[in-house]
Amino acid sequence: MKSAVETLNPTRVRLSIEVPFEELKDSLDAAYKKINEQVTVKGFRKGKIPNRVIDQRFGRGAVLEEAVNDALPKFYTEAVNEGELNVLGQPEVDITELKDGELLSFTAEVDVRPEIEIPDYSGIEVEVDAVDVSDEDVDKAVEELRGRFASTNPVERAAADGDVVTIDLEAKVDGEVLEDGVAEGVSYTIGSGELLDGIDEAVTGLEAGGEATFTSELKGGSAEGKAAEVTVKVTAVAARELPGLDDDFAQLASEFDTLDELRADSRKRLESTKQYEQATQAQERVLDELLRLAEVPIPEKLLEDEINTRKHNLEHHQLGQMGLDLAKYLEIQGKTEEEFTAETKEQAEKGIKTQFILDELVNKEKLNVNQEELTEHLMRRAQSSGMSPDQFAQAVVEGGQVPMLVGEVARGKALAVVVEAVKVKDTNGEVVDLTDDEDETAEAADAAGDAVVTETAEASADETEAKPEA
Repeated sequence: MKSAVETLNPTRVRLSIEVPFEELKDSLDAAYKKINEQVTVKGFRKGKIPNRVIDQRFGRGAVLEEAVNDALPKFYTEAVNEGELNVLGQPEVDITELKDGELLSFTAEVDVRPEIEIPDYSGIEVEVDAVDVSDEDVDKAVEELRGRFASTNPVERAAADGDVVTIDLEAKVDGEVLEDGVAEGVSYTIGSGELLDGIDEAVTGLEAGGEATFTSELKGGSAEGKAAEVTVKVTAVAARELPGLDDDFAQLASEFDTLDELRADSRKRLESTKQYEQATQAQERVLDELLRLAEVPIPEKLLEDEINTRKHNLEHHQLGQMGLDLAKYLEIQGKTEEEFTAETKEQAEKGIKTQFILDELVNKEKLNVNQEELTEHLMRRAQSSGMSPDQFAQAVVEGGQVPMLVGEVARGKALAVVVEAVKVKDTNGEVVDLTDDEDETAEAADAAGDAVVTETAEASADETEAKPEA
């Protein structure tokens, strides 16, 4: 077999391949055997039809077509390996010559990963939010914890903000009560914003037995998005009573003995959360700067596939789970279809560029992923998916997605290499060190790196070698 590679552009090549006919022998034998098993000829047992009879009855052309389809993937793969090409997606194959007993010639055009020059990123500087936790932040966290331990007691007075009311609801559209527009015994906390717009104003001031009517846009059900006339009747009013803000509350709500210890722990938790947010912000901004400095050509077909994948995932998975279609989603977002398409294209381009440049860094820095790193990443992915680690791991293995997870971890490590080399300052002008192994920010930075890479490029199209057919 002979092969030659012609570069059509930075992301596409044409392979020209010539195969001597004797190298098709195995595929020809396989073709005759396959046809033998599929057809019946009077006077011959099935599977025992001579090759010359198959040629006479069904044509030599049918045998050659079957043999070529069987042989093409092997010769294409050999040519790809010989040319040391990193191919993406499906090749476009054209058989240029097929001489029975002499020669098979064909071409295969295919996208390839572009050669990328990693820019000098040592001069990158980014600014991130400072990790500042105020007394007010701590107060708010403690108050939210108090709210979770609040009790309710029935009262005989008008409902007020913060009260828990038991209500019956009836929704009408165009004067007709909806089949799914009636609900009884609903518990609702005034001011929580968890039900319909306008309900807080309607029930405030009502006592048990009182009712009011208001107009609101329905957020779900058969008449979702339509304006409905809603009648609400209050059947009970209960006041929420918060526990006292003292040591007894600390012992009730936590493992601490005093309120001061509880507040100190709340501050520590808030600082940890802000450190994670800071690390994520640093990773995102460093990545943006790296992408701005690098020139990364994108194969047109890969970009088209990526855009279609993102649209499909949004329409058929995310929106489907929320009971929305694309038109309703765009209406809620206040976007035109053109704006949505432009945004999706921009996100797809960023995802592909991120994958290309970080993969190049992985190769350049010779980064490897060990079992512990993969397990930690799997645990984080499982948590974000709402699945148990065992369930997520089983789904990953069954779906053949382990290489994908390994790639995500490796890219996260590549991004960490860049972050270690650049200057990160917070809004107070202080240098932020995300590389100190003894600092709690190190773990946050690792998790943030995984999260940034996963979110940016997780919808990328498969970059697998294809099996061409004639």
